[in-house]
Amino acid sequence: MGKEQILEMLDQRQFKELKTELENVHPVDIAELMEELEEKQRILVFRLLQKDEAAEVFTEMNSEMRQALLSGLTDSEIKEFMDEMYLDDAVDVLEEMPANVVERLLMATDEETRAQMNALLNYPEDSAGSIMNVEYIAFRKEMTVEDAILKIRQVGINRETIYTCYVTEQRKLIGVVTVKDLLTTGDNHTIEEIMETNMQYVHTHDDQEKVAGLISKYSLIAIPVVDNDMRMVGIVTVDDAMDVMEEEATEDMSMMMGIAPNEDSYFQTSVWEHAKSRFPWLLFLMLSATLSGLALDHFDYVVAVMPILNSFVPMLTGTGGNCGSQSSTLIIRGLATNEIEFRDVFRVLFKEARVALVVSIMLAIVNGVRIMIMYGHSYENAPLLAVVLGLTLVCTVLLSKTIGCTLPLIAKKCGLDPALMAAPLITTLVDTGTILLYFTIATRFFKI
Repeated sequence: MGKEQILEMLDQRQFKELKTELENVHPVDIAELMEELEEKQRILVFRLLQKDEAAEVFTEMNSEMRQALLSGLTDSEIKEFMDEMYLDDAVDVLEEMPANVVERLLMATDEETRAQMNALLNYPEDSAGSIMNVEYIAFRKEMTVEDAILKIRQVGINRETIYTCYVTEQRKLIGVVTVKDLLTTGDNHTIEEIMETNMQYVHTHDDQEKVAGLISKYSLIAIPVVDNDMRMVGIVTVDDAMDVMEEEATEDMSMMMGIAPNEDSYFQTSVWEHAKSRFPWLLFLMLSATLSGLALDHFDYVVAVMPILNSFVPMLTGTGGNCGSQSSTLIIRGLATNEIEFRDVFRVLFKEARVALVVSIMLAIVNGVRIMIMYGHSYENAPLLAVVLGLTLVCTVLLSKTIGCTLPLIAKKCGLDPALMAAPLITTLVDTGTILLYFTIATRFFKI
């Protein structure tokens, strides 16, 4: 169903037919379609949606569209779809809204729901508690399978997931049971007989990235969240984990490119905000590049004697920066997936050193052939120049690989985001080191 079809049905006031058509469209697709409509048209379409579908569509909208839509809805209409939203989704919406809109949304909920939302909002940002859902199914261990299935039928409609259920005793988590276990076990068996006691769980203040990592590692549909006394307070579902992974990947990508992370989309972010997020790193890198300039100034007498040496500086610094960026990217990825730990630093160094030797020797040979082809007939010291450049390439690649793999590990050990130690910073450090290596080797070989 496309924008033109919706507009045509709205113009012809075919509201009943449009409502029927929308029932067959996924909420995500409806949210995308509504982005292309004008504000009045969005409100009309939103009012045609069933309450549960409207709640899902509202969850999928961006912050700007939500605010515009809310301004055209009555308090009773807001209450209808807020009642259908899962608590964790509602909290996510509230976190993105300005204070006046948050107040209106909270007033549209009952006192109990409002208290639960406020409790979730009070958890530290990026913690398991801030993204968990308090709507889950819990059994007592003495319940029979028949009783458990009956409970799922009674309350399951209001729970985000029913495929994984939890067993509690005086609110403390003691086990987990799946719907598959229930359906493949006799009705008279007790929950205690079939529950799994060796389960994964997280605490309310655990980092959300750790939570997402556990869900991914163990292929879980949901993971229980407990407090310090092992009392179960909620669950984090796989869809929330996917959102966390996307958010963390975006944040790491931004930091690796020297941009302050921003939760808004590209087009929603103003020019000033874009500039403000990029300027600090650009300023730092520009000023830090002064080191490279000072290194070149120190060897200006070498360039004066052999001007040809200067023409290879961009090639050497570029190669060094690229090699360092490759290593840092792989290490940052390994740290993010928990494949690499700080204790592996020497294993990483040993492996990267061997990679650097293989790569640098191949680069040196290819570059040597290039030098002889380009300068062999016109420059008498071409063979020696090829040797100098080859040796510099080997040293530069070794240096850049070492810096590229150790800086993220050191950052992780110090409690910093390893993504900080990425391409821009590493390139600046490697540039200075490359220039020092290059001209030091050249002065020794050419006896300048």
